[in-house]
Amino acid sequence: MTTVAIMQPYFYPYAGYFRLFSRADLFVLYDCVQFPRRGWVHRNRLTGADGQLQWLTLRLVHAAQDTAIRDMQLELSAMEQLAADLRRFPALAGTGPDLHAWLPLLEGGATLVDYLERNLQAVLDRLGIACPMVRSSSLDIDPALRGQQRILSIARRLGAGRYLNAPGGRDLYDADTFSREGIALEFLEPATGGQASLLERLCSEDLESIRADVR
Repeated sequence: MTTVAIMQPYFYPYAGYFRLFSRADLFVLYDCVQFPRRGWVHRNRLTGADGQLQWLTLRLVHAAQDTAIRDMQLELSAMEQLAADLRRFPALAGTGPDLHAWLPLLEGGATLVDYLERNLQAVLDRLGIACPMVRSSSLDIDPALRGQQRILSIARRLGAGRYLNAPGGRDLYDADTFSREGIALEFLEPATGGQASLLERLCSEDLESIRADVR
């Protein structure tokens, strides 16, 4: 039975997000929906020099409110600006050249999803998780479909026997509806590990403690 997980791509999310990768056979980057401007797709919070959480944000080309995630572009200077912004966070300061060995940088003008996919893969490589990714925008899903119906369409297209979702999605999906489509609906249990961005944790903790949270 093929287990499929579907989530928006996030910028160095917390360890709980990667539990989906560790338990799925295929992970779908849900990039065919509207870009959430106040969400976590292009930004995260790390501990600043004052001990308070501060935003680390990828600089994006201005786009219309209804622009899909797949169509968002990095500014031409986005990587240069990111490299400078990283210096604001003490956990990252001591990593030096090693940081950029596994924090991939792309040429400016690339799409946001290009960058996020490369970053997610870099984390998976370090955690030893093998789970292929596919973008929902590559699946030719009917754009008129919304919510649960769009998720079901993606799952069917990929031959899923099981759809695995984060615990916060329990109110969004109906198990009986999935069952009628021949797909089992399952949810992760609530995460109990650290909530910090993986970017910060990878620079300040040993890998085994992070892997334990992901498992």
